[in-house]
Amino acid sequence: MFRLCAAICALFLSWSMAACGSGGGAASAPPPVTPPAPPPVAEIRPTPVTPVPVLPLSMLHIQGTKWLKADGSQVALKGTNLGNWLINEFWMMGQGSAGIDDECKLEANLDTRFGYAERQRLMQLFRDNWITGRDWDQMQKFGLNVVRLPFLYSVVEDEKNPRHLRADAWRYLDDAIAQAEKRGMYVILDLHGAVGAQGWEQHSGCANKNLYWTTPEFQDRTVWLWQQIAGRYKDRVAVAGYSVLNEPWGTSAANLAAVVKTLYTAIRAVDANHVVILPGHNSGNITAYGKPAEQGMSNVAFEMHFYPGLFGWGQPGLQVHKDWLTCSGGGNSGVCEWDNKIKAVDTAFFIGETQPWMGLGLDLGGQIARASFDTYAKYGWATTAWSWKVVSNGGGQGKGSWGFVTNAAGAAVPAVDFTTAPVADIENLFKLFGTQAYEVHQPMQDWMTSSTVPQPFR
Repeated sequence: MFRLCAAICALFLSWSMAACGSGGGAASAPPPVTPPAPPPVAEIRPTPVTPVPVLPLSMLHIQGTKWLKADGSQVALKGTNLGNWLINEFWMMGQGSAGIDDECKLEANLDTRFGYAERQRLMQLFRDNWITGRDWDQMQKFGLNVVRLPFLYSVVEDEKNPRHLRADAWRYLDDAIAQAEKRGMYVILDLHGAVGAQGWEQHSGCANKNLYWTTPEFQDRTVWLWQQIAGRYKDRVAVAGYSVLNEPWGTSAANLAAVVKTLYTAIRAVDANHVVILPGHNSGNITAYGKPAEQGMSNVAFEMHFYPGLFGWGQPGLQVHKDWLTCSGGGNSGVCEWDNKIKAVDTAFFIGETQPWMGLGLDLGGQIARASFDTYAKYGWATTAWSWKVVSNGGGQGKGSWGFVTNAAGAAVPAVDFTTAPVADIENLFKLFGTQAYEVHQPMQDWMTSSTVPQPFR
């Protein structure tokens, strides 16, 4: 471009000299100048690194806005959510017919039809199959180093005997931490569904309840629950932190901050080591907490969820991600605005959920996923995308499903009516989740582990 500008300037200068010459005659019209075509943009392809190395873990902590290892070096946490495993979301597994569309309804239906003990057996069968060793192995191939583990309170607490642990209370949390640890990955424990439900949405476990905020007993039981969890894992290096309430949007920002501070205090009474993650409000408000260091809180991070192109935030496509990640709308928009917010409270940041690839086409989706993780890491933010595994009735990634992995095209998931299906059909469905053929989002895996950096916004 510089050479082109120089040539045009020289040509303009020669015209000027001809027009101002001593001959005094009219200057002839200059010939039209056709600028040369720009050189073709070379296609960038990923150069994946395999196998992805397993790195040693150390106890993480927060200093200012940074996530740090025990030796003080900064760590970039990039990972996924294990959604639908320990708290059901029926859209993620091709179910939801006959009004059974949240875990409360499923459990109540199974209790009525088969009894509590049989419900417990069936739910264990589901959990033993939704995430298995092959999932952990595949996560490692994506180069992920952290998982956010969403769970329902009753995975740990005995729902029929409040403030008492289930006989198998630690079965799945222990297993997840051990599986991650073997692969050099951290775990963030995420209370996705508190007793009573902390929001109106189905992903709190019970849709249209939102009883947590108006029921002191439920809040007290959640304090008890977090103290059990923190007491068990207080010395566990592979635990990166505690995300104390997922999307707690059933109350005001001010009340949210007040209640979460009681959870922070309860955890700190038994665990001085781990990061406590404070949920932001769906209004985007984190200032209701005040500056954590000035409120007596240390080793904390704020959490928000960002979904460009979804839920009313534009449309899925390159432009919405470009605007968000490059602050194309101005210096105080997109990630730049959140960088300013986080610096103002001098606290670390955790993007607990995001979805940067769904429906974008496989290669572009893979590039934007990598660009998203890289951009957040540049700011020092930890990130876990939603979600690891999402299956459908038909299967296949198509233009990009919500999952890093999905069921392969043709490996259909039957839609089961839980109100009428015999036990055998429910068992077969739950077992299927552990054996069905997978279709990996291969371009994203390649880009996530590539030593060549994509440039989707050039």
